Amino acid sequence: MSSAARFELKPSPALAAAIIVAHAAAAAAAYIVVPGVMGTALAVALVALGMAAAWSRALLRSSAAVRAMEIGGTQPVFQLASGERFAADVGARRYVTRYMVVLPLARPLSRTLLVTADMLGAQEFRRLRIWALWNRLPRVVAKQLIAQ
Repeated sequence: MSSAARFELKPSPALAAAIIVAHAAAAAAAYIVVPGVMGTALAVALVALGMAAAWSRALLRSSAAVRAMEIGGTQPVFQLASGERFAADVGARRYVTRYMVVLPLARPLSRTLLVTADMLGAQEFRRLRIWALWNRLPRVVAKQLIAQ
């Protein structure tokens, strides 16, 4: 079994667009339901919140955004855009699909990390999905390393 792997996350324009569209839909609903200036203010605030969330979480522009993760050791290590590194446990309840991996992180980060398929290369994302499901990295045979 491989001892460790480092995953460098890339920004996800598709996730950013989905976040903004979802917040815009919520803003439209709020504008329809709440009449007048308050509805307009609420709609503007929801769109602004969506843009801020997309900027920090999907486009990884915030200094608190997770930019890299190292797994395979005793405890996963997460590197923020600011350069800070934290070791944090990952909760047992992980959500893994073909398109995304959701990892609940314990203290000191205390957040949920969403990694979409376009944030990593295809093989890296496959390895992350396997690790998230089985809590270990797939084995790599020497012949496979030569073939790559």
